[in-house]
Amino acid sequence: MKKNRYLLCLLLCGFMLYFAVPRLSINAEGLQGTFSLVWLAFALIVIAGNLTAILYSPKRLVKADQPIKSKKKSRSFH
Repeated sequence: MKKNRYLLCLLLCGFMLYFAVPRLSINAEGLQGTFSLVWLAFALIVIAGNLTAILYSPKRLVKADQPIKSKKKSRSFH
């Protein structure tokens, strides 16, 4: 369920970048250039965080109803 949320956040971030990058002027001086760089840095942090959450999430959770199988130690006497 959480993977869907992370994927949605990635898609929304990509959508915002698609519209924002042509309008941001990185080479501008003053507050406009600073805002552009900071906005792009935050967007990259959001992308990195969501990708990390997707890639490093646990593969399968053990349900509480299912018993956990434990290995029984067997002894052999020769």
